[in-house]
Amino acid sequence: MSPTITIAKRELRSSFDTPAPYVVLCLGLPVVGLFFFFYDGGFWQANRASMGSLVTIASRFMAIVAAVLTMRVMADERRTGTLEMLITLPVKDHQVVLGKFLGTWLVVLTAVGVTLLFPLMMFKWPWNLGVLDWGPVLSGYLGLVLASAASVSIGMLISSLTESQVIAFFVTLTVLVVLHTTKMYVDRIDTQWLRKPIEFISFDSRLDSLSRGLITTRDLLYFVSISILCLMASFRALERRKWA
Repeated sequence: MSPTITIAKRELRSSFDTPAPYVVLCLGLPVVGLFFFFYDGGFWQANRASMGSLVTIASRFMAIVAAVLTMRVMADERRTGTLEMLITLPVKDHQVVLGKFLGTWLVVLTAVGVTLLFPLMMFKWPWNLGVLDWGPVLSGYLGLVLASAASVSIGMLISSLTESQVIAFFVTLTVLVVLHTTKMYVDRIDTQWLRKPIEFISFDSRLDSLSRGLITTRDLLYFVSISILCLMASFRALERRKWA
């Protein structure tokens, strides 16, 4: 079996051996439902069968889950010394990084996938409220899958730079909140040279397009590029730690 898969399975198992995923899911999903159905009029006031707001709310939920899970991926192992033991085993550094990334990403994808219960229960069974255009829903969730990969890779990079889980959590959450909420302030900026970069880095701008069924290579490459660059930076941080 590939060392990457072995490490991913170890990370996946260790994540579900802790109460964090269960607490986040049990507390987070009702909050997602409350925001989706009732915040600012909610779904019932939209007067159309659209899941666009669910994608936005699920992305916020995903960011919190990613910050909670990634805070311990590297930071705790550095603090306890198990990271040094791991990198002395006959595995390559990139296999350690990829294995931990895949294991953590699968947990985040589980949380994202659970939010699909809302459209399934509303438009399939048991409520069957009517006909829903599933194209924008699926493209929106494609965006969430890629955004979750970018979020996990950002969290891993930050976690690899500190031994404190608390610092890793708050820095990761701050970065992800900024990336998700910058779109809210774009309309207030009149300066074009400042507005363009903010629109470019906004997760919400790209997820909004995807949740409307507009799949563009530019949006997909944005999330993929962040994931690759942050994983490469995590690899370099681990490599530097190994030879320090």
